[in-house]
Amino acid sequence: METSITTIDAYIGQFPPDIREILTEIRRIIREEAPEAGEKIGYVMPTFTLNGNLVHFAAFKHHIGFYPAPSGIEAFQEELSAYKGAKGSVQFPLGEPVPYDLIRRIVRYRVEENRSKAGTGAKRKKT
Repeated sequence: METSITTIDAYIGQFPPDIREILTEIRRIIREEAPEAGEKIGYVMPTFTLNGNLVHFAAFKHHIGFYPAPSGIEAFQEELSAYKGAKGSVQFPLGEPVPYDLIRRIVRYRVEENRSKAGTGAKRKKT
């Protein structure tokens, strides 16, 4: 994996077509759920920010890593129990279906969490 990558497009572009397809779909889901989120490369992986870090994802030899922070893992602990993971990450094995709907729900959860922490929930009016 190239460490001088500076954009998510370049990050995704370095992988074979089957992996690019998975990464592109994850990115699309994040953009749908968090259209106002910023994109950057952080920790040498695609990173989305919205009032702080929102989620990260990355491709590895045998899995796709998804990093929704410890709170995102905890909130979906039961559904994520079928996968390897750690305090703030989960590994989706390559060769198995990627749980895109679960990723969508986790991103939605993290968007709401970050908005509420920042006091920018949907009901807040601009002054």
